[in-house]
Amino acid sequence: MICEESNAVDGGERSSGFWFRRRRDDETVPSLNLISLLPIKGERGREREKEGERERDRQREGEREGRRERGRERDGEKERGREREMGEREREWGRERGRWEREREKEREREMGRERERERERGEGEREGEREMGERDGREKERKRETGREKEREREEEREGERGREMRRKREGEREGGREMGRERDGEEREWEREIGKRERGEGEREGGREKDGERWERREREGGLGEREGQIEREGERNKNGERGE
Repeated sequence: MICEESNAVDGGERSSGFWFRRRRDDETVPSLNLISLLPIKGERGREREKEGERERDRQREGEREGRRERGRERDGEKERGREREMGEREREWGRERGRWEREREKEREREMGRERERERERGEGEREGEREMGERDGREKERKRETGREKEREREEEREGERGREMRRKREGEREGGREMGRERDGEEREWEREIGKRERGEGEREGGREKDGERWERREREGGLGEREGQIEREGERNKNGERGE
């Protein structure tokens, strides 16, 4: 409760008194001033009363300004709190982002390392494949060369067999020629024997026989000479063939 001074007009005179009222929520209890409790009459009293009212208004305005200031301070503190909180959040977000960026960079480096490792393995695999392919090509070429050498040996053996058969034919021909010549010599000897017998049987027969013998001898000489030349030509041809094969 607040005790206040009250001035009232009663019968043409101003009287002073006191009354009590409930204090408002937005005002403070003024300090007790004993002088203000004394009854004051006249102009001085009214002036003092007005001054007191103005003082109370100033106090109330000061109180309101104080409340506003405290409200502004509270608002400023709240704003600063929010700013601090936002700043802390931003710093935390920055730290988190930095950690995330560093982790992503590390992961990128690890991925690049794995990619280089895969490239190296692919390169080694390709080089190994090239080596295997080169070895296969080398083996294939060697197999072809061996096949060529085998075919060449077969052809050489075939040529050797052909030369052997040719030599056998040549020797057989020589033997056949020898037998033919032997038969011719035997025939000539028998012919000579017959001619000698004819000479012994008569002179006349010898005369007639000389002409026939001359013709016969000429024919034999021609045939014998031709046979010898043919045999010589055949032998020279065989020698030439053998010589060409040797070369």
